[in-house]
Amino acid sequence: MTMEQNTNTTTEAQPATMITREQIVDAIKTCYDPEIPVDIWELGLIYEATVYGFNNIYIRMTLTSPNCPAAITLPQEVETKMKGIAGANEVKVEVVWDPPYDQSMMSEEARLELGFM
Repeated sequence: MTMEQNTNTTTEAQPATMITREQIVDAIKTCYDPEIPVDIWELGLIYEATVYGFNNIYIRMTLTSPNCPAAITLPQEVETKMKGIAGANEVKVEVVWDPPYDQSMMSEEARLELGFM
């Protein structure tokens, strides 16, 4: 076997990179409720953000109300943003109503932005 043939037949697998919670949070922070100028992470709409298995992502979230105009589009946007994270495999976004959302779930930053402090 010549050196050229040997070079062409040898491939090294690239090490897989695990998705971090920080990557998930960064992606979530690009999602906004269309009626509120604060991202959904700071609003407290995300109850759980977990990486499980190998780069599978689970998001448990709520909305500001069951009648929220973004009830369909916001969870879809979150799912799309999660799938956009390099290396993401399965993505599950679950919308829950328990516990019910209230303003106390907002971060201090969100309350300041919205004039609640």
